[in-house]
Amino acid sequence: MTKAIFFDIDGTILDAVGGIYNIRPNVRNAIKKLQATGNLIFIATGRPYAFLQREILNFGFDGFIMCNGAVVLIGDKIIYQHTLEKSDVKKIISMAISSNLEYMLEDYPLTYTKKDFQACHEFFGRASADMNKISYDFDLDKIAVSKIECTTNSPDHETTYKAYKEILNLPGFTGWADPFHFKMLEVYAKDISKATGIEKVLEHFNIPVENSYAFGDGRNDFEMMKAVGCGMAMGTGSDDFKRTAKYVVPSVFDDGVAYGIEKYILGAD
Repeated sequence: MTKAIFFDIDGTILDAVGGIYNIRPNVRNAIKKLQATGNLIFIATGRPYAFLQREILNFGFDGFIMCNGAVVLIGDKIIYQHTLEKSDVKKIISMAISSNLEYMLEDYPLTYTKKDFQACHEFFGRASADMNKISYDFDLDKIAVSKIECTTNSPDHETTYKAYKEILNLPGFTGWADPFHFKMLEVYAKDISKATGIEKVLEHFNIPVENSYAFGDGRNDFEMMKAVGCGMAMGTGSDDFKRTAKYVVPSVFDDGVAYGIEKYILGAD
């Protein structure tokens, strides 16, 4: 029976911080082998469409769960999309501006921001964003927003983190803040996650949960590990995260995804 396999990007099949900008040959071959044997392969990422690397888009994945589950794309068709209320988006933008945070409003296919947001532009470079999908000219009342990211170049970590926490304390929202690394905040609806995106994909293809697999490294992958029949945690994940998975595989630097595919998916047939 057809299996569905879901892959996180950052820290799982790529790692820009660690210098892995392209899918490694062993991992590429293993994923292609899954497809060649009649299975379906999907990306499950916090990234919006504008931040998907060219290699990811051209690889041949059967679909993409983006914005931490808020947007699900199968082929060239959106099968699910959760947009935030305009009033909530305006409230978050207002809070961001009052705390000197810059913001990115993410949807499919565009991400919206302001042209003079320097920290956002620096982030676009790190995220390999497609600048053709970044819009600076938008009317907030006329666009859809599925996820919001805030960032700053401020060296004041304490104030930044406090601002992040205030936004995340808004009713109905969740996300994660990492002010000491890229100083980023992701904000999205509380009832949305990669897990809800996976549920939409499995329902669309009528694939039972027990025939689903996922690879991730943590942070926004916790729910995903519990939503599939077999969750596999990368070796760089935290101890808490590894406990949510069925198996722990080597890190992205040691082709952990290829190991997991060969041993726990193809090897189980």
